[in-house]
Amino acid sequence: MKFGVLVFPGSNCDHDMVYTLRDKLGHEVVELWHKDTDLNGVDAIAIPGGFSYGDYLRSGALARFSPIMEKVVEFANYGGLVFGVCNGFQILCESGLLPGTLLHNNNQKFICKNVYIKPDNRHNPMTAFLDKDKALKIPIAHGEGRYFADDETLKNMRLNKQILFRYCDEQGHVNDSVNPNGSIENIVGVCNKNKNVFGMMPHPERAADAELGNEDGKLILESMIKSFTK
Repeated sequence: MKFGVLVFPGSNCDHDMVYTLRDKLGHEVVELWHKDTDLNGVDAIAIPGGFSYGDYLRSGALARFSPIMEKVVEFANYGGLVFGVCNGFQILCESGLLPGTLLHNNNQKFICKNVYIKPDNRHNPMTAFLDKDKALKIPIAHGEGRYFADDETLKNMRLNKQILFRYCDEQGHVNDSVNPNGSIENIVGVCNKNKNVFGMMPHPERAADAELGNEDGKLILESMIKSFTK
């Protein structure tokens, strides 16, 4: 596959994403500057983490109006694969491509640590090839990662299998004590109804290299890619 990795002023995880997709997973990657209006014939788009536009106003709120995002929305509406991590997740929610929003962590602090997550279901490409009962260790690094959606939206998401992962302990048990940021129902990431747009706060691209002692994130990315190329 040919991936386009978006780069905004303030992106700081773009090279991590490029390295993982290109060097660890073996795919062609091009960087797409936020002012570009040409997607260069990519098969998929990755929106990396960071602090686009310094997170002024609200995380992802300004990036949503960058010229490239008009093309990303068009690409997604035609069924193209779009994947956002951390700030990328925030941008996708601000763009209306994903339901819900990301609020300040309930402790009002920036959190950077490893957490455990588990698939909520296997009815979407991100989790289709994962063990539903296995907890995956993935790092987080965010100040506005508390996922929120209203009751009706959550109800529909459950029915449509749009919840990707939930925070859990090392044994895979989901409970409030292991929720790092206060996300409603321990939600880690979600997808759209058509299951071609995905967003999550933890960074799988930072857990995809044996030299780092953790390749759990690689399993997530491989599941997504395998689902779209099978």
